[in-house]
Amino acid sequence: MSKKITVSGTGCCLVDELYNNLSFHSQGFSPYLSKKKGDGGLVPGQLVLKEEFEKYAGDDLKTVLSKISGGRKADKINIGGPCIVALIHAAQMMENTGCSFRFYGYRGNDEEGNFLLSALGKTPVNIDKYKQTDNVTPSTVVLSDPEYDGGNGERIFINSIGAAWDYLPEELDDDFFDSEVVVFGGTALVPVIHDKLTGLLKKAKQKNCITIVNTVYDFRNEKLNPEAKWPLGGTDGSYALIDLLITDHEESLRLSGKPSLSEAMQFFRASGTGAVIVTNGAKPIRVFSSGKMFLPVEDSEMPVSKAVSEKIKQGCTGDTTGCGDNFAGGVIASIVEQLQKDKMPLDLAEACIRGIVSGGYTCFYIGGTYLEKFPGEKRRLILPYYEQYKKQMIYEK
Repeated sequence: MSKKITVSGTGCCLVDELYNNLSFHSQGFSPYLSKKKGDGGLVPGQLVLKEEFEKYAGDDLKTVLSKISGGRKADKINIGGPCIVALIHAAQMMENTGCSFRFYGYRGNDEEGNFLLSALGKTPVNIDKYKQTDNVTPSTVVLSDPEYDGGNGERIFINSIGAAWDYLPEELDDDFFDSEVVVFGGTALVPVIHDKLTGLLKKAKQKNCITIVNTVYDFRNEKLNPEAKWPLGGTDGSYALIDLLITDHEESLRLSGKPSLSEAMQFFRASGTGAVIVTNGAKPIRVFSSGKMFLPVEDSEMPVSKAVSEKIKQGCTGDTTGCGDNFAGGVIASIVEQLQKDKMPLDLAEACIRGIVSGGYTCFYIGGTYLEKFPGEKRRLILPYYEQYKKQMIYEK
């Protein structure tokens, strides 16, 4: 009988307000684009806090959105956030396996909070520890240009932290740390958890948890000091407590304070990180494992899915929102599946394959969260891309 693995996660969970088919090169966008690092302006692929953007724009967000979008409403309202979207996808991939996925966080007592509560109730994630407060529900406006970067697409994020400011480490109870796997996802948008991350990771390792951290653009620290490397917890000691760090290219450079990805990977290795995956949009991912929790992997690349790329070229596309979050979810699902089978050390390359096809499939619908019509639907939809990727890897060897 397979083991019942428990995954507990905390971090970013919010309402995504998605505007698709915009052009970042349009006249409407030009007054709001950033002129220098950390100035509060818009940068493709990056996040800015709502309050900082409104100062930069000299106007409220609602008015600016009307100008940028031509007065139209959002194309979709969805569940967003690097932690919750990753957990939802992992839970969908592991449906009917006896494994449990739990989210810890805060929502507001408002319409957006009620939306999230209702929508999350349609997913396999346990939200018993997702509590209501009097602050506003965290939210992000997502501006998407599918033609950006030669047709690969890109997004801009305008975030309101809201109730996430109030979420404290004390909310993470004994059950959280009694899990086989703990996930800290997008904690830069849950400031106190982010600042206390070193201690939380230490506690998780003392409880023999597998620790996974997937990051988000840290505009708060970018604003405080655009020239300094971003902190991840109180000290760089956080890195030695992370079994798997999942980040993107820009975030890897800012977290390490290094000018190139190769130097960033060297920083993470020297800091004691167990394994690292760096995504880079439609470009190959970069990966290494020191051999602690995962089989050793030299610093190397893995390509994106050709099957997904071909489908996008044929016009089958939604937007790129949530690609990285679903990538992380695919990796987490693979780790859980391997743990169920007592496969130790874990196979990081196999986990990356699950992540690559999961992130790629996200391009076929709008928004990061896919609400299934029936249990197991998403796994069934993604499986053919997994099989095609395995064949792709054979051809490319």
